[in-house]
Amino acid sequence: MAVAEPESTARRRAPRVDAIRNREAIIAAAAEVLAVQGTAVDVREIARRSGVGMGTLYRHFPKKEDLVHTVLRKDFSEWAESARQTAIDAEDPWAALTDFYQQALTGYARHRAIMENFALTWSVPDLEGIQQLRLVIEELCARAAAAGLLRPDVTTDDLLLLLVSLGHAVQVTDECRPQMWHRLLRISLDGLRADHRADCVSRSLHK
Repeated sequence: MAVAEPESTARRRAPRVDAIRNREAIIAAAAEVLAVQGTAVDVREIARRSGVGMGTLYRHFPKKEDLVHTVLRKDFSEWAESARQTAIDAEDPWAALTDFYQQALTGYARHRAIMENFALTWSVPDLEGIQQLRLVIEELCARAAAAGLLRPDVTTDDLLLLLVSLGHAVQVTDECRPQMWHRLLRISLDGLRADHRADCVSRSLHK
């Protein structure tokens, strides 16, 4: 026969359930706002959207930076995983590399906070999302190189830094000329192909 839980115990547990619910609501609201407005968003807007008071928000996240870091860590990992999944679904190594950049940059363009922070964090090796990206790029680099499609001098760091550079291009062009970064991506990837003549590039750089 089940023993009824003491009323005092139930009362103590209820706030913990509410606290979890409030924390999840705050994170969900922050993710939505940060994607649109970036890290300059006012935390009062996040509290309003999540349906909690400022006191509740600060109990869970004493500093705005704590909340931003929590959201970005989650969203960055999801962004990296989405790009990884797109890449592994492509059988052709070059299509996989192209699809990865396309998916990563499309997701990047839709999330202002990631856009603002990626260039600052890409070199941090222990950041979960960055490590995911690095592993994916490393695999894509190895696949394309093994198939003889990628220039042999291209490294994982080259490809990761290219993502940073193209991300900056997205940041400065997406609102005014949204298709421009797609063109720049094609040009950049063409330059990485093994059949792209490096001597032609060298001559053009010295003109």
